[in-house]
Amino acid sequence: MHKSLYESPIGKIKIEAERDVITRICFTYNSEIVEKPNETTIECKRQFEEYFAGKRKKFDIKYKMDGTEFQCKVWKELEKIPYGETVTYKDIAERMGRLVAVRAVANAIGKNKLLVVIPCHRVIGSNGKLTGFSAKTDDKTGLELKKDLLDLEGKYADRR
Repeated sequence: MHKSLYESPIGKIKIEAERDVITRICFTYNSEIVEKPNETTIECKRQFEEYFAGKRKKFDIKYKMDGTEFQCKVWKELEKIPYGETVTYKDIAERMGRLVAVRAVANAIGKNKLLVVIPCHRVIGSNGKLTGFSAKTDDKTGLELKKDLLDLEGKYADRR
């Protein structure tokens, strides 16, 4: 397993890879990660630098989704949300033809292991409020990180 730590402007991000495939991206509060980078984690860090500088809107890295068939379908829907836009949990359920599965959709989104790259931060509550983001860092809650990511993309700041 290869690991790298990216010090983003909003918090530390841990990147894990198996050979040439990213397997996990998460915010972390543990800076004592023993780094063992490879070309894949280094490329991912480079793309994060571009994203946080406002120069990258979509990631172009090879990754592996590990989850149930339903979870993977939900995550594929998340990939379709354009940079700077938001949708609701209900929107995702409707797009999948599973309107009664809003809670299952929310649970699947919460199990996303590829934060930012699979943009679960772009999913908000039906009332337009920020909800559900399980990530955290030493000094930020999940909702603060979600707001920071949406502000970076120019979305949430416009709604105040």
